Amino acid sequence: MSFPKEGSVIQIQSYKHNGTLHRIWEDTTVLKGTSKMVVAGNDRIIVRESNGRNWRTREPAICYFDSDHWFNTIGMIRSDGIYYYCNLGTPFTWDEEALKYIDYDLDIKVYPDMTMKLLDEDEYELHRKSMNYPPQLDAILKRSVHELKSWIHQRKGPFAPHFVENWYERYLQCR
Repeated sequence: MSFPKEGSVIQIQSYKHNGTLHRIWEDTTVLKGTSKMVVAGNDRIIVRESNGRNWRTREPAICYFDSDHWFNTIGMIRSDGIYYYCNLGTPFTWDEEALKYIDYDLDIKVYPDMTMKLLDEDEYELHRKSMNYPPQLDAILKRSVHELKSWIHQRKGPFAPHFVENWYERYLQCR
């Protein structure tokens, strides 16, 4: 499997467990792409929802995807600090069309002071039942929530000091 070169502009696509397309992020620039991890940046891009609604992101963001972990992160650069939006979902795949993953509803929002909030537990429960998530998947996702919280507490990976700022500088050089 080949990965997009640094500076390539790609699409990010998220799907639901039943295979339906959930969301597409356009015009995301690859800053590092390997079989293990992808770091990418974007700024005020169009996002297309499955219901046909389009909206534009409000700020620059650095996205982190890992092939070994069931979550990905978006570090959003705002005037009062870096906010993270973390999606619980499958490890990413790349298929020449887009970077893809299955979104499993649970999200963690992290504030600049590194406090966090688990979101969308009700949506997860609804989809877990309606899409028949197997018990093994439920266990993986619950473990992944704990792992993600641990990374946040330890300031590991994309939560490390200056991770987002350093990749944002690289993003600005690629534009």
